[in-house]
Amino acid sequence: MALKGNLRDVSLTQLLNLIHLAHKTGALTVSTDNGAGAARLYFKEGRLIHASLDAQEARLTDVLVKVGKLTPDQAKVVRARSKVDTDKELGLLLIQSSILNQNEIVQGVKSYLLETVYHLLTWPSGAFRFDPNQLPPEERITVPINLDNLIIEGGRRVQEWERLRGQLPDLDVPLRFSERPDTNLRNINLSVEQWKVVSFINSRNTIRQIASFLRMDEFQIRRIVYGLQSAGLVDVAAAAAAAPPSRPIAAAARPVAPAPAAPVSRGVLMRVIDRIRGL
Repeated sequence: MALKGNLRDVSLTQLLNLIHLAHKTGALTVSTDNGAGAARLYFKEGRLIHASLDAQEARLTDVLVKVGKLTPDQAKVVRARSKVDTDKELGLLLIQSSILNQNEIVQGVKSYLLETVYHLLTWPSGAFRFDPNQLPPEERITVPINLDNLIIEGGRRVQEWERLRGQLPDLDVPLRFSERPDTNLRNINLSVEQWKVVSFINSRNTIRQIASFLRMDEFQIRRIVYGLQSAGLVDVAAAAAAAPPSRPIAAAARPVAPAPAAPVSRGVLMRVIDRIRGL
């Protein structure tokens, strides 16, 4: 018999504890109250083995692109060579092509599972349903993950989420570069994700717009913006007078260089900022 309820009454952490302690096997489906998001987590004998977001079973290549193990071009090439397009065949093709080894594939899937659960832990409410003895399709690659450490790390993430939400409560405002960024930038290096956000900073792009365009959730964009703020690089600006465009406009009138594969050095960053300010 299925177990049903709402996260307002029983938290996801409590559900995970129950599944862990009772060594449950089955599928936990969670959906937001407004229907904007949904996820399904699969468990076997109390361990997480598979997950899907937005009611879609992501292919292995999509998962590995999302966690940064593959580039979109690599994923496209591998899918083109696949005859049946199952996760197991895609994984075999990746290994045979020497693009990834077995351990890298397993670690990529594991990262995706963990990030999916951490994302769900930020949902304050939503309907849930646990159907016992349901397992993912046979062609999916499953990675067993113990829930005890996941629950501990998840609790830390929830605390961080609450702190970030307090530091940056409004996402419908634009960002601007600090007037004197040299104050705290002696040893700064930007990650690829931070570079992407910086590329779209101007008075017309709100934080929420940038996050939507870059396919980042609220936790990711808050963490990145908070890091940029802490480094003294950006400040939150006043809301733009005009309605923001539906698609973010690049920060510079001239094309912005594509995100590099390595962190951006302070010198390169300062040249970009000076160029943008001079437009």
